[in-house]
Amino acid sequence: MAELNKEVVDLVWGRPSSGAVSPSIFRRWTQGFVFSENEQTALEQFEGGPCAVIAPVQAFLLKNILFSRECSNWRQMSEEEQKTALCSTLSEILESACSSPSTGFCLVTWAKGQSPHTSTHTNTQTQSQSQTQDMPESSQPPQEQQPSESYVSALAAEDLGFERFHNLPYLVLSVQGIENIRNEIQDTMEPLIDPVHGHGSQSLVNLLVTGHAVSNVWDGDRECSGMKLHGIHKQASVGFLTLMESLRYCKVGAFLKSPKFPIWILGSETHLSVFFTKEMSLVGPESPSEQARRVFQSFDPEDNGFIPESLLEDVMKALDLVSEPEYVSLVKSKLDPESLGIILLGPFLLEFFPDQDSGIPDSFPIYHYNGLKQSNHNERVEYVEGTTLVLGFEDPMVRTDDTPVKRCLQTKWPYIELLWTTDRSPSLN
Repeated sequence: MAELNKEVVDLVWGRPSSGAVSPSIFRRWTQGFVFSENEQTALEQFEGGPCAVIAPVQAFLLKNILFSRECSNWRQMSEEEQKTALCSTLSEILESACSSPSTGFCLVTWAKGQSPHTSTHTNTQTQSQSQTQDMPESSQPPQEQQPSESYVSALAAEDLGFERFHNLPYLVLSVQGIENIRNEIQDTMEPLIDPVHGHGSQSLVNLLVTGHAVSNVWDGDRECSGMKLHGIHKQASVGFLTLMESLRYCKVGAFLKSPKFPIWILGSETHLSVFFTKEMSLVGPESPSEQARRVFQSFDPEDNGFIPESLLEDVMKALDLVSEPEYVSLVKSKLDPESLGIILLGPFLLEFFPDQDSGIPDSFPIYHYNGLKQSNHNERVEYVEGTTLVLGFEDPMVRTDDTPVKRCLQTKWPYIELLWTTDRSPSLN
């Protein structure tokens, strides 16, 4: 710790009143990256706290295994393949945090007992530039080989435990830049890791998922009492959904709800897990009915499922529907025959988008990952398999369960139904 930049340490841990981080909290965060003995592509979490790192890394790891690796069985990997996949995943997360196109980092890798190989990466390169050199472990590459404003990381291919896990947040912060991080975090007095309870902040999760340590999950920036509050500015590779939205504590934006790959980190009050599938149609372009639902809900910030009829014309204009006053009045009388003064979402969608096909299959396999042993059946970290149905608002409800996992997913798919192969639903905690 003494060798690390004090500013980085303060950003991660804050300044505890006792002057030091609790030894038990610090121990939780030094567990290392360990693959489950029962699930070869799943990382294991020993105690509560470091899920803020483990879950994002697991999500990116699954993305690379499911969609970039050519293998008949994505759940099987040799020890060497595990190391390669993890190194690639950590490099991707570091690269996404580069603060500008001219900023890069130098990743030094070697196997134990062999000479180092220096590979220089910048996030504008299409391919890695590498050269083999005989030099001591502590050496820097020649000056001309270093990218501007680079951060040099030593990564031993056979030592992915304590040091790599513990240093990942520091590496990402150093690549992103201290000032950039400070400008993004809403409250710079709030550390990325709570030194009392050991939980990772939303800023830490966002930093690993998007490369930016913003504190919020909505799209874009917002003004509040003259203060600019930063949100997510582009579509993420993997998504984020939270049970807190179903409780109306926050609203996740489309950039996190609709990622590039069908993998979502799920947040509960105290833990992070991962929901995923291989069904790419889940992240396809927005259908007209999905766009209509999103626009309608933007005029319904309280998520009531309806809007005042006075806003109907604005919704119709936003969707480029015919919005002449006479026609809007006719639609109002049809959608609100009892003159209650409100327009319900369901009848609105049924009126304008009655036969929209989302392109999503009727059912497809799904998986849930929870890295905590004690949260898994028989305390074995394994993926829980299931099947899902994504219904339309007009479809009759199929009563399956009403669990935290389902309520979390309903913030993205209001009419989703889940059928798990296990006797009990997977746990969010």
